[in-house]
Amino acid sequence: MAASQVLRSEWTKIRSVASTVWTLGLAFVVTIALGFLISLLSKNEFDKMNTKDRLSFDPTYISFAGMSLGQLAMIVFGVLVVGNEYSTGMIRTSLAAVPQRATFLFSKVAVATGLAFVIGIITSFVAFFLGQATLGTHRASIGDHGVLRAVIGGGLYMTLIAVFSMGVATMLRSPMLSLGILMPFFFLISNILGAVSATKKIGRYLPDQAGSKIMRVVTPIGDDTPYGPWGGLAIMALWVVAALLGGYALLKRRDA
Repeated sequence: MAASQVLRSEWTKIRSVASTVWTLGLAFVVTIALGFLISLLSKNEFDKMNTKDRLSFDPTYISFAGMSLGQLAMIVFGVLVVGNEYSTGMIRTSLAAVPQRATFLFSKVAVATGLAFVIGIITSFVAFFLGQATLGTHRASIGDHGVLRAVIGGGLYMTLIAVFSMGVATMLRSPMLSLGILMPFFFLISNILGAVSATKKIGRYLPDQAGSKIMRVVTPIGDDTPYGPWGGLAIMALWVVAALLGGYALLKRRDA
């Protein structure tokens, strides 16, 4: 089967499964809604902040506060894109139709990545403009230094989270197992490692902590992170590449 036919086939699979479409919609709504609420609270609390907190105040990053929950939906999307075929047994039919496993996997990833990127970029821009409108006099402008990079970076971050989840789901072949590992990893383990002083230097190299650096414009007081915004995104991208290569290696070696 030609690569273009495989791409069309994967596009049909994704848009015909309601759960994958709904998760992208949920990522959009949750990210924007939570970002709006946190921006509103930050505006009301600004006058009560001490000098250190005011110097670390990052209006752009605050508007992306919803990413913490929005990435949950992107993880589910990435897992479902791959895992649905394993849970339903359709993977056997798919691999019979497309025996070239590299073509099969990377066509699926390419289509899903494109869709995640479009939703991620739209979500990031809407979250930013709504958040800044809510912050009032404390807002940032899209033309300010580093702001456009951070907004585009927010879309890239959401996309990479989804693609990383696709790689993990390909390795594990089970939606439940994949979600059972990814959810605690991003929402518990990563936060604990990043908060505890003894493990903080390790935690900053995890994909979510490194990748979220791209959304920051103001460096917090006392932050000694040894890489910048693009360096953090590059670290996250390496995690994504490793997950995809691991998924491909196992897909190539084993039966469906």
